[in-house]
Amino acid sequence: MTDPGSAASETGDRDPGDRDPGDRDSSYQEPSGTDSVSGNAFHGPTAFQVGDHNTQNIHHHITHSGPTTEDPLDTTTDELARVVGAQWQQEAGLRRLLEPAPLPVRWRVSERKVAGRVVGATGEGAGRARFGPLPGLAPATRDRLRDGGGLSELHAVYGGLASGRLLLVGAPAAGKTAAAVLLLLDALVHRAAQAAPADRARVPVPVLLSLDGWNPGEDTAVDWAADRLTREYTLFHGRGGRARARQLLEQGRISLFLDGLDEVTGKLRGAMVSALETAPFRLVLVSRAREAVLTARKARLGGALAVEIQPVRPADAAGYLLNRLPSTPSPAWQQLTGRLLTETGPLAAALTGPLAIALLRDVYGDDDPVDELLDTARFPTRAAVENHLLDHAVVAAYTRRPGHPRPRYSARTAERTLRYLAARLTQEGARDLRWWHTPGWTDHRPRLIAVWIVATVVCGPPGMVMAWSLYPTPLVSVIGALSAIGGGYGVARRVAEFSEPQPLSSAGWRDIFTPDTVRSGIGQWLFVGTGLCLLLPLVFDPGPPVWLLYLVTLPVGFSELLVTGRGHKILSGTPFLSAGSGRRYDKVREGFARPQVVDTRSVGPMDVWRHHIGLRLFLGLLTGFALALYIGPIIAWTQSPLLGAMFALTAALWTGATSVLVGNLAVSTALTAVQLHFEEGTPVRLMHFLEDARRRNLLRATGPVYQFRHARLQERLAARSAPE
Repeated sequence: MTDPGSAASETGDRDPGDRDPGDRDSSYQEPSGTDSVSGNAFHGPTAFQVGDHNTQNIHHHITHSGPTTEDPLDTTTDELARVVGAQWQQEAGLRRLLEPAPLPVRWRVSERKVAGRVVGATGEGAGRARFGPLPGLAPATRDRLRDGGGLSELHAVYGGLASGRLLLVGAPAAGKTAAAVLLLLDALVHRAAQAAPADRARVPVPVLLSLDGWNPGEDTAVDWAADRLTREYTLFHGRGGRARARQLLEQGRISLFLDGLDEVTGKLRGAMVSALETAPFRLVLVSRAREAVLTARKARLGGALAVEIQPVRPADAAGYLLNRLPSTPSPAWQQLTGRLLTETGPLAAALTGPLAIALLRDVYGDDDPVDELLDTARFPTRAAVENHLLDHAVVAAYTRRPGHPRPRYSARTAERTLRYLAARLTQEGARDLRWWHTPGWTDHRPRLIAVWIVATVVCGPPGMVMAWSLYPTPLVSVIGALSAIGGGYGVARRVAEFSEPQPLSSAGWRDIFTPDTVRSGIGQWLFVGTGLCLLLPLVFDPGPPVWLLYLVTLPVGFSELLVTGRGHKILSGTPFLSAGSGRRYDKVREGFARPQVVDTRSVGPMDVWRHHIGLRLFLGLLTGFALALYIGPIIAWTQSPLLGAMFALTAALWTGATSVLVGNLAVSTALTAVQLHFEEGTPVRLMHFLEDARRRNLLRATGPVYQFRHARLQERLAARSAPE
C-alpha cells in the first residue's frame, strides 16, 4: 500500500466488544512544485504511483479564484474546501506523505464478508442511482472494479459509486488512513478542477473525522457531524453555524471520511453502521478488516462497496528503500534488498507493511548493519522484526544526523516522556492526547499549594498596606495578613477545577473579537457613559467630569465584549464585570459570536495552546486592569488619589491572579508540565516537546489533539513504560 508510516500489529482473535486501537497512519509521499489549473491556485503537485509503476501527476488545491455565485452555500463550501485542503496538505507533509517516490497504493474489491453484492453498490440494473457520478467521472461498474487499481482508480470509484458508500478495509498497518488522506486530497483537486461553478457545487467537500465520541443512540449522523464541524472549523462558529453545517450535510455538499471504526466497542460499531446507512451524504468508512467482518455480522452498511488495501510487494519495498540510499548502497543494504526480491521470511513478511518499511529506513543509516535483520535466530518472526524497529523508533528520531540541527531533547528524555504518555492513554483506553486534560493526570494539591503561596505573597501586601494606611493598628495587620492568606487560598482553589476535563473555548482572537461583539462592547460603553453624563449632574452639584465618567464605564464595554463572545469565562467570578458570563446567556453568545468567513481555519494543538497562553492570558490581565479602572478613579475622586491607586492595584492583582494564574487552560497545563517534570522526568515545556515529536513523525495531529503515529507504536511504548 503506501504509508511507510504505519505499523503492522499481531492479528489475534479479539472480543467484538473490545476497544482496539486501529491503524491510523501511513507514509505515502509526494514531490513539491506548483501549477495552476482552470483559474485555481494549487501548491505541491503530487506524483502518485498507481498500478505497476504508473505515475499520475495531480495538483493539490489550496485556494479558489473563480467567479462567485449568488448562493451563500456555494461560498461556504468553497471556503470549507480551501480550509480542509490547507489542513490536510500540512498534516500530510508532517506525516511524510508528500515526499518523492512513494509506495504505490493498490487495492482490490474485498472478498471478506463485510458488504453486500457489488451490484448493490454500483446500482447496475437497479434503476435510478442514489448518487450520480461526480462531474468528469464515469459510473463505477463491475467491469471497472474487477482488476482493482491504484489511487486514481480509487478516486474514480469514490466519485462514480451509485450508492455513495465506500468501505476501506485492510490488515493492521496496511496504510488505510493514509490512503483516505490522499483520496481526500485527490477529491479536493477534482473539485477545484471544475471550471463551472455549477459543476463545482455538485462535487462535495470531503472532510475527515474520527468516530471517537459519537453515541448513535443520542445523535443522528447528521447531528453528530454538524456538531463536529462546528467545533473544528471556525466557518461554522457563531450564529447559524450549526444550521449551515446541517444544511450542507443534508444537501450532500459534504462527504464524510470516517476513520477509527475499529477503535470503538463492538456494540457501538454496529450502532454507528446502522445510523450511517441512511445518511444523506457520500461516505468513506475506514476500518481494520477483522473488525469490519465482526461488525457486519450485526449490522451491514447497505449498498457499500468494500475495497481492501493490498500488502506492499517486495519489489516496491526494495525500490522504495533503494531510492533513499546512495547510488552505490553498502553491502549490507544490497544484501537486504536482494533478499527481499528472492526469498521469503520474517523480514520480507514484516516489510509488506508500510510502517515497518519507513521505520527500517529511519532506524538504519546508510552504513549501519541492516543485514542483522536477516538473522532468523535473532528475529524468528515478523512480530520480532516489527518490535525491534518500534523499540528503536524514538532513539532514531532523536539521534543527530549530519546536516540536521541537534535535537532539542535527548533520546532518553524523549523515550521516557513518550512511554509515560503512551501508558497514560492506554490506561484510559484512548488514542487522543487532549493536552488540556493533562491537569487531571496528577494530584492537584502540589499546584494548589504553589499557587496559594504565590498569590498570597504577590497579591497580599498591597491590600495589607492599604488597610494599615487606613487603620494603623496591630489588629488590622493581623486581619490583613489572614485575609491575604484566605484570598490566596480562594484563588488557588480554582486549580482543582481543571482536574476535571474541560471543554476548549476559543481557538483564535477572531473567535472573541467578532464584529458583533466589538460593536456590542462599544455600544454598551457609550450608552452607559452617556447615561451617567446626563443623570449624575441632576444628583451631584457639581457632577463628576465627563472624562471620568467615560473612563470608569470603559470596563463595562470591555466586559460586554467578552460576555457576548467566547471570552466570557475569563470574567467568571470577577466582581462587577461578570454579569452575563453564566451559562444562561449561551444563546445570546451564539448570536454574537459570528466570525468573518475570511478567518475560517482549522487549527492544530500548538495553535490552540498558544492562543490560550497568549491572547486569553492577556485578556485576563486586562480584566484585572478593567476592574482597577472601574474602582480606582471613583475612589480617587471621592476620597484621595493615593487611596484610589491602592484600591486599583489590589483589585488588579487579585482579579488578574484569578483570571490568569488559575483561570487559564494553558497556564494550568504549563503548571502541570512542571509538576510532571519533577514526578515523571518529562520536559518542562511539554507542549513544545509534543510539537517537536510531531515534526519527527512520532506523533500526529487531528484537530487540536495529538495522537501517536500509529496504534502499534503507542502499544509498544506503553508495554515498555515500567519505571527505569
